[in-house]
Amino acid sequence: MTQRTPTEQSRRLHDALRKHGVNAELEHSDGHKTVDLCIKDARFYIEVDGLHHLTHADQIIRDLQRDHYSDDEGFSTLHIPNAIFKNEQIFESIVEAIVTAVKKRLATKQP
Repeated sequence: MTQRTPTEQSRRLHDALRKHGVNAELEHSDGHKTVDLCIKDARFYIEVDGLHHLTHADQIIRDLQRDHYSDDEGFSTLHIPNAIFKNEQIFESIVEAIVTAVKKRLATKQP
């Protein structure tokens, strides 16, 4: 599998999450696909998507199939449209919500 270069938005989200103490990995490969960000200990994938992920039927179907495979592996996937990264207030709200969601998932994680 070819290593992808992270987008500006993915890198920005990664850096913000790391500043909040979230152990996020950029461009994670699970052996079948590569996701933009992976938070392994919380079993959480994040995809930062361009608008074509919402406006092209074939892409929507591919994303649903990828997400289903991730579900089967015990990972949940959050899709974030990259267009919202233009609004700093929304970006910060998303980062805070992700950090809180990760903490909640880790708190309920079975030993």
